[in-house]
Amino acid sequence: MRFSDLTTFRVGGLISEFVEGVSEEIILKTVDKSEPVQVIGGGSNILAGDSDFDGTVLRISTQGSDLDYDACSGGMITVAAGVEWDTFVGETVAAGFSGLETLSGIPGRVGAAPIQNIGAYGQEFKDVVARVRTWDRLVKEQRTFTANQCGFGYRSSLFKEEPGRFVILDVIVQLKKGELSAPITYSELANELKINVGERASVREVRERVLKIRERKGMLLSEHDRDTWSAGSFFINPSVASEYAARLPQAAPQWENSDGTVKLSAAWLLEQSGIKKGQIHAGAGISTKHVLALANLSQARSDDLIELARACQDAVKAKFGIELEPEVRLVNCALISH
Repeated sequence: MRFSDLTTFRVGGLISEFVEGVSEEIILKTVDKSEPVQVIGGGSNILAGDSDFDGTVLRISTQGSDLDYDACSGGMITVAAGVEWDTFVGETVAAGFSGLETLSGIPGRVGAAPIQNIGAYGQEFKDVVARVRTWDRLVKEQRTFTANQCGFGYRSSLFKEEPGRFVILDVIVQLKKGELSAPITYSELANELKINVGERASVREVRERVLKIRERKGMLLSEHDRDTWSAGSFFINPSVASEYAARLPQAAPQWENSDGTVKLSAAWLLEQSGIKKGQIHAGAGISTKHVLALANLSQARSDDLIELARACQDAVKAKFGIELEPEVRLVNCALISH
């Protein structure tokens, strides 16, 4: 088995041992090994190095949720970490729940949601999570975290800040029954829905339109579209001081954060720094559909993607003085700009 068989980038070296974690018993037995153990889910947010990995890779593949039992009233829904995220979102929408519709189409498995605090179009995982049940590899015991104990931030969490320590076993989300979404706060999605920013739409239509947008941007995985052989958005939208943001051109997309800083669009920064869709570096390239996605366009190696990512970082730093940080998880490789 190779990392290239397990990740959406389809790059990465040979793995000494691979374990499919279809039960908690297998998961706990595997993570307690003394040798290096790399835990993964759907492989949609990983860039693995070309060199061989001398250790065990454990893929979390547990299944099941209590969605059906709660279909009448809403409330708490427990879902196993190995369930495909978009499958779960689709099930909640079909059952008449609201709260996850704008997170449709995000690749990966449920266990990654709290680690990354995944988000899209104004919604984040932290808005719906009630509890996260984990195995703490440091103290070798089960630990459950409430939402306010998870240290959630923008694409961040306690679990991400202490990489490798916590294995997510399942999560409990709290959803409402309802046919209407929360107010739509992003103009791109509002335009797609043909409504004004701040208005609501049906949960089912929001999901359909989000999937359409993601498909146009090459963000829905497809065997036949090399633009989708990626990890989606490679870089996190950076936050800067409000004084700096005020000096940017009026056209620069900006969103105010609760701490007074301003979030900028990494895609806009890249485009203004000369990075173009379809730009090629060896076998890697910028997606032809979305400048924020790096893709395996033609037999790429991990090193090709790393070098292209560095070029992106260097361009933005030279133009704006901003260091773009990767959203993608790096395994057996490193990304340091020049």
